[in-house]
Amino acid sequence: MCVVMPQSSDMAQGMDHALPPAPPCAGLRIGDLAPDFEARSTIGPVRLSAYRGRWLVLFSHPADFTPVCTTEFVALAREAAAFAARDCALMALSVDSLFSHFAWLRMIRDRFGVEVRFPILEDPTLVIARAFGMVSPQDSNSAAVRTTFFIDPQGVIRAMNCYPANLGRSVPEMLRILGALQAIDARGTLAPANWQPGEPMLKAPSHDLDEVYGAADMTGWFLSHSEGED
Repeated sequence: MCVVMPQSSDMAQGMDHALPPAPPCAGLRIGDLAPDFEARSTIGPVRLSAYRGRWLVLFSHPADFTPVCTTEFVALAREAAAFAARDCALMALSVDSLFSHFAWLRMIRDRFGVEVRFPILEDPTLVIARAFGMVSPQDSNSAAVRTTFFIDPQGVIRAMNCYPANLGRSVPEMLRILGALQAIDARGTLAPANWQPGEPMLKAPSHDLDEVYGAADMTGWFLSHSEGED
């Protein structure tokens, strides 16, 4: 059973402003509060708001027992400790039943020697997928559902990406995005192209005209590295 919960004011405590609840298939954007829900999962009942206070990567897959999804779950299970070290939980979702999930995870363990311990939700009626804008109201199946949401400790969507069913995710890129978002929050800086943990970050551009004119060169006021490393 999957239920999308209405957003309440107490869920938005600590945020600068409360965001309105998202209607079905709202096409969520970066900065939106992730719609709350409750669903059955491979580790028992799960409610999204219970993950407040830590980072969460919520990702969907079209179906169990499919080749691309299987390689993704093997890769994610092998890197689960890397996400945990960054205080980030993983949560997966598909239309398949709970028992299909169990059978698939057993096959993954027996074939590849890894155990998937993060929760996999069942969403047989696409309630959660529609609430997050992963599929349109007209869709009757999950063929297009391979979306990833990076949700911060306040429950705000900070990044998202979507892959077609025939292309697997890059787990190193998922970790890179997570690390960049955490570094940005910790230091108030910007992450340049191809940034990796430990590399210099960028300063936020100046909004002061005197600093613009006083910069040592023509780009120094808006394009310069911050001091230190992540």
